[in-house]
Amino acid sequence: MLSALRFIWNATRGHHFRPWRSPYVRWRVETFSGLHAEEITLGVFLRFTWQERRRLLHFLHWCDEMNYFRRHVRHPVQSSWAGPE
Repeated sequence: MLSALRFIWNATRGHHFRPWRSPYVRWRVETFSGLHAEEITLGVFLRFTWQERRRLLHFLHWCDEMNYFRRHVRHPVQSSWAGPE
């Protein structure tokens, strides 16, 4: 859950206490829901997060899993592949 909080903190950089004003969050809400970024206010943001709370929690859980794999799963060294010629 710590990585989920880290994601939220990083996503709202510069707007930690007003996440509905964050350009990144506005863009994500706009692309996810179709709402126009300029129209996102506190009320719209709260309504959106409440209506989509299950999907948002699922996304934060996915972020946590990806951070776990990034830290704990070793990837094979790809030094044998030289790339396109």
